[in-house]
Amino acid sequence: MGIHAAHWDDWSLEGLLGRKGELGQRVSLVVPARNEAATVGAVVSRVREALVDTVSLVDEIVVIDSDSVDDTYAVAESAGARVHRAAEIRPDLGSHPGKGEAMWKSLFVTTGDLLVFMDADLHDWDTHFVPGLLGPLLHAPEVQLVKGFYDRPGADGPLEGGRVTELVARPLIALLFPELGPLVQPLAGEWAVRRSWFAGLSVPTGYAVELAALVDTVRRGGPSAIAQVGLGVRAHRHQALRDLGGMATQIIAAALARSGVAAADEAVLRQYLRGLEPVEHVVPTLERPPAEDHL
Repeated sequence: MGIHAAHWDDWSLEGLLGRKGELGQRVSLVVPARNEAATVGAVVSRVREALVDTVSLVDEIVVIDSDSVDDTYAVAESAGARVHRAAEIRPDLGSHPGKGEAMWKSLFVTTGDLLVFMDADLHDWDTHFVPGLLGPLLHAPEVQLVKGFYDRPGADGPLEGGRVTELVARPLIALLFPELGPLVQPLAGEWAVRRSWFAGLSVPTGYAVELAALVDTVRRGGPSAIAQVGLGVRAHRHQALRDLGGMATQIIAAALARSGVAAADEAVLRQYLRGLEPVEHVVPTLERPPAEDHL
């Protein structure tokens, strides 16, 4: 059985709420953020209004602030999220700033059995992203990880999966991990995972967390452990091409490590990454906080 594909409206909100109640599952929305004061407030407030206050599909919204120098923390907190600075979560484990660290450390400050991740820089999106990603986890016990995909509008028409996706991730998948080939957008920041599964993965601290989670999941659980869900349209802030070099290199490093191919020159790799060593974490003894309504 291969990777299952679905669409966000394959499940009704009422059906998801009923299934969540039957299973006794808690849901945490986790938003990793770094210098996203302009957009994180809307991400938090819209989900809270639609899926926390109106219905009880989401039990908590947690923003993990990765060394922001703007007002990300204050804006997210004002919008109704519980906010944590990544460097202050389990400082005994060290700090390696990056998206992966923020997502990994969320395991220590969330209570959900199901974790939904959303980027903080969204512009054109809707709250159906969250129930869409939860659908396979609530209805298919074999599915461990759900990846979203969407249309990306651009100034000159629809974009594909993004420059790093099309020029780096997709060629690596074709060469090294062909079982992941059906995934439309393997690097999408909108995805969901069972807490117990994510806690057992080795997580790169930087931008390679999405690809690494997919590779490790398909190797441990087979293609049927992954589902992808069409979410409609999503837009976000596009980075300058030069800024994408470090992201691409981290993804290549994670892919090579998982394929058994050593980097040709590790010193050169680390210099290119500007001092960010590709550290990976597995949660040691996982102690999540008590299940309380912190909103």
